[in-house]
Amino acid sequence: MNFQDLNKVESYQFYLDVALRKASKKLDEKRSGLKASNIGKSKQLEQIRVELVHEYLTNALTRILVSFPSISELPMFYQQMIKNSIDFVTLKQSLGALNWANKKIKDMFRNYHSKIRNTQDITKVNSYRREFVGRISSLMKQIKQPLIFLEESRRIMKEFPTIKTSVRTVSIVGFPNVGKTTLLFRLTGSKPEINDYPFTTKGINVSYIKDGRNKIQVLDTPGTLNRFEKMNSIEKQAFLAVKYASDELVYVFDLTECYPLKDQIKLYKNLKLLKKPIIIYLSKTDILPKEAVDSFEIKGNIVKNADELKEILLKQQI
Repeated sequence: MNFQDLNKVESYQFYLDVALRKASKKLDEKRSGLKASNIGKSKQLEQIRVELVHEYLTNALTRILVSFPSISELPMFYQQMIKNSIDFVTLKQSLGALNWANKKIKDMFRNYHSKIRNTQDITKVNSYRREFVGRISSLMKQIKQPLIFLEESRRIMKEFPTIKTSVRTVSIVGFPNVGKTTLLFRLTGSKPEINDYPFTTKGINVSYIKDGRNKIQVLDTPGTLNRFEKMNSIEKQAFLAVKYASDELVYVFDLTECYPLKDQIKLYKNLKLLKKPIIIYLSKTDILPKEAVDSFEIKGNIVKNADELKEILLKQQI
C-alpha cells in the first residue's frame, strides 16, 4: 500500500464552491444556444445545473472514499499502523459520513431534477433551484468535520513507510548508533545519511539485496524498540514493522560498549520473544582487540562480516 498517493481532502466549502462555479460556467455556455420558450429554457438550464452539481460532488466524494483503503483488507502491519496512529473509530465514522452524503446527494438530484422537469410554473423552477442549492449546501456542511478529520488522517498516513509486505523482509535491529545504517549500506549499497550521534535514523530506511531473481527487503529500524508505550511515532512504526512485516532479524551488537553490553543483551532477549529467526551481527570489530571479540559469549548464529551476512541471507529459504 502506497499511502503517498492519497489525494488531498479539501474543505466542504471548496467542493461546494467548485461545483456551483462549474455549473454556472457551463450554463453560460449553454444559454445562448438553447431555442425554447422562457419556461422551457429555464427548465433545461436548471436541470443541467442540478445534474452538474450532483455529478461533481458525488465524483469528488467517491474519489475520497475509493482512495482510502479498506482497513480490514490491508496487511496486518498497515492495520496496526493505522490503529496506533489514528482514531480508528472516528476514521470509520468519517468515511461512513461521506458515503451517507453521497447517497443523499443522489437522492436530491433525482428529486429536484424530476420536480423541475414536471412543472410548468417558471416561479417554481426558480424556487426548486434555490431549494436544491440550499439543501446541498446544508448537506455538505454536515460533513465539514469528517472531511477535516480525513485530511488530518491522510497527512499522517502519507508519512507511513512504504514496505512491501509480500517480499521476504529482514529487519536490522539494535540500539541507536551501533552501526545499523552502515550495515544496511554494506548489504544493499544504499546510501542513507549516517551521523556520529545517537538516534540518527529519522525513519525506517528501506533497501533491497538483489541477486538475480532473489530479492530481500532490508529495513534499518530506528530506536531501541523497547517499551512500546514510551516510543515516539517513528519508533512505533519500526516496532510494528519488526513484529508484523519481518521474516527475520539481524541484531547488531556494538562491543565498543557505546551502550552497556548488559542493556544490549536485555534488548536482544526481549526481541527473541517475537519468535523470529535472529542472526547476531558484531559491528565495529575492525577497531576492537581480538580478545574483546573472542570473549563475546552470547549463544546464537553470530556473524562478524557484512559480506558473509549477505551470503547467508541470500542462501536462506524462509
